[in-house]
Amino acid sequence: MHTTNQTLPNLKRFYAILFFLINLSLFGQYKFSWVPPLDIPIQLSGTFGELRNNHFHAGLDIRTQGRQGLKVRSVQDGRISRIRVSVSGYGKAIYIDHPDGTTSVYAHLKKFAPKIEAYVKERQYQKETYQIQLFPKIDELSIKAGEIIGFSGNTGGSYGPHLHFEMRDTKGQFPINAMQYPLDIEDTLRPQVQNFYLYNGTDPYSNKKEFPLTKKNDSTYTTAGIIPSGKVNVGLRLFDRQNRSYNKNGIYSAQVRLNGVEYFKYTMDRISFNDSKYINLMIDYKMLSKNKRRIQRFVSHPEQKFSFLNETSPQGEMLIEQGKSYQILIELNDYKQNTTYVEAYITGANEVFPTKENLENSLYPTKDYLFDFDDKSVYFPKESFFDQVEMLVEERGDTLHVLQNWAPLNKPFEIRYKVPAGDSLKTAQTFLAVLNKNGEPSFFTASKKDGFWKAKSKDLGDYVMSRDSMAPEIKAVNFKNKQWLSNYSYLRLKISDDYSGIKTYRGKINGKWILLEHEPKNNSLIYDFSDLEFKESLHQLTIEAEDQVGNKTVFERDFYRKPK
Repeated sequence: MHTTNQTLPNLKRFYAILFFLINLSLFGQYKFSWVPPLDIPIQLSGTFGELRNNHFHAGLDIRTQGRQGLKVRSVQDGRISRIRVSVSGYGKAIYIDHPDGTTSVYAHLKKFAPKIEAYVKERQYQKETYQIQLFPKIDELSIKAGEIIGFSGNTGGSYGPHLHFEMRDTKGQFPINAMQYPLDIEDTLRPQVQNFYLYNGTDPYSNKKEFPLTKKNDSTYTTAGIIPSGKVNVGLRLFDRQNRSYNKNGIYSAQVRLNGVEYFKYTMDRISFNDSKYINLMIDYKMLSKNKRRIQRFVSHPEQKFSFLNETSPQGEMLIEQGKSYQILIELNDYKQNTTYVEAYITGANEVFPTKENLENSLYPTKDYLFDFDDKSVYFPKESFFDQVEMLVEERGDTLHVLQNWAPLNKPFEIRYKVPAGDSLKTAQTFLAVLNKNGEPSFFTASKKDGFWKAKSKDLGDYVMSRDSMAPEIKAVNFKNKQWLSNYSYLRLKISDDYSGIKTYRGKINGKWILLEHEPKNNSLIYDFSDLEFKESLHQLTIEAEDQVGNKTVFERDFYRKPK
């Protein structure tokens, strides 16, 4: 074929258009080729966008019948774009990019599928680390819809076996509600409301009044009463369930109307990870802190910036005037559009709400504050809080009491403790600790600078200097010293530290680094004998461990194993 300079650009355009049309056709196919991530009936223990402690839930938690090791499948064709192994957070997790511009996420896995496991282990051995984050190249790990990518587990920050599953918009990694995909979730149950409140403000010290609810019928709760005049907003204790699960989950959408006029609305179709910064403004934080009861607020706080709320819409505050009657109608929906209504018939009283608690010593968000006690101090920068709060920072012997935990923080504050003088070993063993609800100290990450321990925190409470003089403990679980282990598949050990916690560990066999899989929830260390081959029969196992303050342990055992 003879081509001229003029025909070459035309051919390039032709092939570009052809390539585009082929991809457009494939896009349509990919869009409808979707496989559930598990083979079992889908039962949810967590829904998209529900309120958790300090974050919105970014996916669906799928129950795995209390078991680990169920096959996890890719929901669409795609390529693995990210793999992470961690002892916290998502644990063992896989991220798959799909041609339709979405990314699916599979977290808390027990193990990866063989080709992925081999890919990860090779790089763990190269870097000599168990915890790792990898970003495979475009052509390294292609995946087909329905292909097994791993097995369900309980790794990372998981409190029971389940699969955390997410769908995201690949560009920007914004989580989207996976309920819009063809997951077979049986749900004919309406959201349930436990308590109904009206508040007279948005800050932690707002007054509230509870109105008892009566169930009018299967879909409607009703209440009536008199409320002091002024602006009010709604708070509810509520939850939703699906037919196959008894877990109390979050709702999908809500709308609040006063005499037929919309005053507040949201729908959980898409969120931003940045939304979690403001999540504690969407609840009665003081009630949660004091009584462990979560009341969801249906009002916009002046400082919140939620991606799922329309800033131009009414913000939830409703004016109640003296002597006038009103109907507040609240509509709550789950994703399957099972609907619950709350009808509140309210009359404005002649009196107004009681004045808020008198904050004699106030901390204002527009100012910064330093509380200096010579050998220790607390510093709040500007905008540490969203609202004016009661200021109580006290030195109680060796303890720093930093406010009551009744108001959410916007920014972390700084704590400083002077490093104690004296014996260098004792000094090295000291650490900054926060006291739990039982008054017991737990390790708090800090750095040593200019003769002070310094740390930043978003947890109000009591802080002390503590000391850890005990080294970590390592125990063999399934073997003894000098034992033959030819028929064993794994070495199992326990590693623990009763105070400051494990900082690092490192294992070797015959001087060669080995991959020890660590699960802090049960203090386990596991070595897979299939990882490496040794020519010797006698093997020297050495594990070194260090806690957060530098106490070290060396565990040494010999064992025998026939070489292959």
